[in-house]
This record gives sequence, structure tokens and C-alpha cells, in this order.
Amino acid sequence: MNLHYEGEEYVVEKPLVKINESTATPEEIASFNKHHDHATKVACIMVTTMGPELAKYYEDYWSYKMALDHAGKFHKKAKQERFDVVKAFMAFKLKEGEPIFPHVQKMKRYMEKLHKLNVSFKDELAVDMVLNSLPPSYEQFILTCHLNNTDKTLTELHNLLQTVESGMKKNDASNAKNAPILAI
Repeated sequence: MNLHYEGEEYVVEKPLVKINESTATPEEIASFNKHHDHATKVACIMVTTMGPELAKYYEDYWSYKMALDHAGKFHKKAKQERFDVVKAFMAFKLKEGEPIFPHVQKMKRYMEKLHKLNVSFKDELAVDMVLNSLPPSYEQFILTCHLNNTDKTLTELHNLLQTVESGMKKNDASNAKNAPILAI
């Protein structure tokens, strides 16, 4: 944005404090005037980039006050959104017989949403969350992962799970062929 280029971003972090011109030094007056000009310019830029309703609401705000107000509003919204995503993420479980690929993809999307909401966690936790979301038919795989004590990335885990899933399907198919037929 132009603010960084022109060095005017300070006006959203530092309030414009009125000075008493009769007692202020020429340097203080010049500094105030410069800050006032920059704050006016930045406030105009901020308002013109907003939608009409927001622009009308903020038209009389200085850039510093506008930034504070925005941060407060969006912090509350982000906090609620973060809670909702964490709740959905923790509740998301793979049901028996469902395919693994879309399940892990959705888990990754939850992680990406959390990252965008400034929630960071290590790959180890992401892997644990995916393992925790698996049904009982994956218990042997989960146990093997923990016993081998190898650090896997989420992508490596995803690939392993797809391999395990295809093996489970083959076993189910061979078991079905050898199963006794019930005659009525």
C-alpha cells in the first residue's frame, strides 16, 4: 500500500494530539501539521476503500481512531470465528466406510482457516488431530504410528492413510469372497 512507501503508516498507530500553538515550539508545530496532513490523507484513503455504509460511519474519524475501532470490531468477530472453527475441527470425525481423501482435505481446510485467524500450531498437533478423527477401524494404524515414533508431515500422513485405506478395501473384498453364504 502507498502508506508504507510514503512512510505515513504511523498515523494509524499514533494518535493526533492537539498542541497549544501559543506555547509550542516551531518544530512541534511543524510536526503537528505534518501529522495532521498525513492523518487526513490516510483517513481519506481508508474511507474511500470502504463500502458506502462503512464509509458514512467513519467519515468523521481520524485514521488512528478508525484503526482502533476496526481492530476492536474485527477482534471480537475473529474470536468468535476462531471458536467456531476450533469446535467444528475438533468435532469432525471420519465415519466407518467413508473415504479418507476428502476427510483429510477438510481437516486441512480447518487448519488453514485457523492459520488465517492467527492460530498457529506445529505439524505434530495437526497430525494428532487427524489421527484422533479416525474411526476404530484405523486403531491398528494409529497404534503403529505412535509405536514407530516417527514424525510425519500432514502430507505424508495423508499418503499413508490413503495406502491403508486401499489395503483395508482389498481385505474387505477378499473377506467378502471367503465369507460363508447364508442359505434360506
